[in-house]
Formats: sequence, structure tokens, C-alpha cells
Amino acid sequence: MDKKALQRKRMWQYFIDAAVDIIEEDGLEALTIRKVADLAGYTSSTAYNYFDDLSHMKFFAALKFTKPYIDDIPNYIHKQESNLKQWLGLWECFLKHSFQDPHIYYMVFIEDLGGTAKDLFKKYYAMYPEELVDVPGELKNILQEESFSKRSADFLSSSVSEGYLIEGDLEDLTEITHMIYVGALVHYLNHRRSWTKDEAISYVYSEVKNVVMRYVAPDKREAFQ
Repeated sequence: MDKKALQRKRMWQYFIDAAVDIIEEDGLEALTIRKVADLAGYTSSTAYNYFDDLSHMKFFAALKFTKPYIDDIPNYIHKQESNLKQWLGLWECFLKHSFQDPHIYYMVFIEDLGGTAKDLFKKYYAMYPEELVDVPGELKNILQEESFSKRSADFLSSSVSEGYLIEGDLEDLTEITHMIYVGALVHYLNHRRSWTKDEAISYVYSEVKNVVMRYVAPDKREAFQ
């Protein structure tokens, strides 16, 4: 990395570190470009040289708070199990962390960013490659995919070769389960359901499992349960 690129990376990280401090102190909703710039010791106009808008800054800062989820993934992946059961394990891990910090996960996976998040994921992990060091190799590219549904479909491709699913069903399966999660998280955040955190997690996990059972090949259902 040349000096100019290194300096840009350092400046970018100064702003992200300041944004993280503000979120930890006052919450994601309190984040503004001006507050971040002031804390980092620069002007707002300087900050805009590194971030297109506030939503992008929030996205990058929020991703910092998903590190516990990334670190926890290996605890839910058991190689001796079928790919489909591993996928449910990933759901269990994701839901645990997602409903622990719902505003963070809403920002990363649901909030309007004014366009695609694909390049934002790639940029973040290019800046912080160490955050993926302990992630199983087959998951590294998947975690940089912006589409939640495509993340699931990419991971579930092995379930097709294992005979559990039909490739043509993957899009429907992953879209339906994704929308179950989105709906539940939005309802949880807006207090439209009187769920505790554990009740919300249980609801989504149960519904995801019910949906996937409809797509599992009949001769594999007993092994999957």
C-alpha cells in the first residue's frame, strides 16, 4: 500500500473509531457527521471526503458491532452435521446477536443506504481483514455478500448436492425466510409485538425451520428433524 492509500485508510479509521465511540456512549441514533468529525478532530467537510453520506458512516460503524457475531459463528458450525443443519446453526447464531443489538443489525441488513451495499461490505473488510481471520474459509466470501437471501442460497448450495433440497427452490426458500426475519425485527424494534428478546428469537427460528421443512426432500425429512 502506497503512502497516500495508507494515509487515507488511517483517516477513514479515525472517523470510524470516533463513530463507534459515539454509538457506545449515546446509541446509533445519536450519530451525526458533525459529532464524528468533532470527536476525530477534523471538520465535517473532511469527513465527507471519506464517506458519501451519514448512512454510509453509520453502516461502517455498525459493522464494527457485528464482530461478536462473526467470532461466534464457529461455535455453531459442526462439520459432522448436514449442510442444512449447519444453516440452521447459522440462523441460531445470527438471531442471538441480531436481537441483542437490533438497531445495529437493522442498519447493516435492512436500512436504506441509497443503493447497493456490496461495495461497502468489501471496503469494510478490506480495511479490517483481521475480523475474518477466524471465520471458516467457506464463509468468508458469503459474509461479504450484501444480499441476505444470497448469503443463504450460497451456503445452502451443498444441501442440493446432499439431496436435501432442489436447486430451483433455493430462491423461494431464502427469500421467504429472509422476509420472516425482516418482519419480526421491524415489529420488535417498533414494539408492535409484546415479545421479549428470547420470544422474538424463538418465533423467527421456529418459523424458519417450519418453512425449510416444506422444501426438504421427503426421504430426507426424518434425518433432518
